Amino acid sequence: MKQTGCAVRWCRRLKVGFGVVLVGGMLGLPLVQAQGLSWDDGLRGDAPDRYTVVKGDTLWDISGRFLRHPWQWPEVWQVNPQIENPHLIYPGDIVYLYDCNGRPCLGLERGQGVVRLSPKVRTSSHREAIEPIPLDAVRHFLRDHRVIEDPEALDELAYVVAGDDGRLVSGRGDRLYARGRVEGGGRVGLYRVGEQYVDSATGESLGLELESVGEARRLRQEDDIVVMEVTASRQEVRDDDIALPLEDRRLVTEFFPRAPDHEIDGRILAVPGGVRFIGPLQVVALDRGRRDGLETGHVLRVERQGELVDDPRTGEPLRLPGEDAGLVMVFRPYEKMSYGLVMEANRTLSVGDRIHSPERRLDTARR
Repeated sequence: MKQTGCAVRWCRRLKVGFGVVLVGGMLGLPLVQAQGLSWDDGLRGDAPDRYTVVKGDTLWDISGRFLRHPWQWPEVWQVNPQIENPHLIYPGDIVYLYDCNGRPCLGLERGQGVVRLSPKVRTSSHREAIEPIPLDAVRHFLRDHRVIEDPEALDELAYVVAGDDGRLVSGRGDRLYARGRVEGGGRVGLYRVGEQYVDSATGESLGLELESVGEARRLRQEDDIVVMEVTASRQEVRDDDIALPLEDRRLVTEFFPRAPDHEIDGRILAVPGGVRFIGPLQVVALDRGRRDGLETGHVLRVERQGELVDDPRTGEPLRLPGEDAGLVMVFRPYEKMSYGLVMEANRTLSVGDRIHSPERRLDTARR
């Protein structure tokens, strides 16, 4: 059990005269004085006093060693602007608990002593900082998927009309002809129309998914025909596939687990790839996006839909209450929808399960 008072080992650390800046201000978030967590309520019962970061750790992993709820890290992580690169966490660093005004905080020890810790993770050219979440699956997904936010714009996009020498399908090294204009610097993505995402309650179109089948090099444009050469193919390129300038698909990694600033209430729309049942580290499409307040790094609870049963007396169908079943973190928000990565699942999740904001503070009234 952690002490609520200032134990000797914590007091010694508190003598280090660092100025403190709240994490929110460093990240462009509203600078609000956080009340913080208590020693008894906010931490895991088996939280270590010190933990040495190892290769392969993620920010999510480390948060789970100390906190019951990963999205509450902004309440315990603080940053000292006088420390060089205080936002980076490397293998070999030691994360430790200390007392700050009667509440638990986290610090970071490096070779030059004690510094305050911030959850903002950035890449480094000379050292490999830890990632916020396992990003390999996310990077792969972003390479192969993109969303058109206005499906009606599909008719205005360039599309493949023929392959060289009358080929019906084309691959790497083949020449392609598409009808329409393809702007940009020469690199073109080739896509097949995938699932159209629709709000199940209102029927509103939320976006149209495009699945990558390959890439091409734009050779020239003649009137409304663009001539291209296929440089990479993941599937056979066919007539009517879409040709679009490649978008910037670099993944934003400067984020950390946190609850949304506003109440979110939505559903899991789909699982790209057609999988029906969902487990940890699978990508899911959500029916809420930037217009609803979602940002990269926001964590949402998943409530598994209750079972549909028949009332034994009336015979009418009856939906049982749902149960919290997991957590999903947003990594790519669009205007009307988002993609998220399932971080935890204590039971199988399904399309249609509810997503909602977690409690940002332990004293917040539970749903």
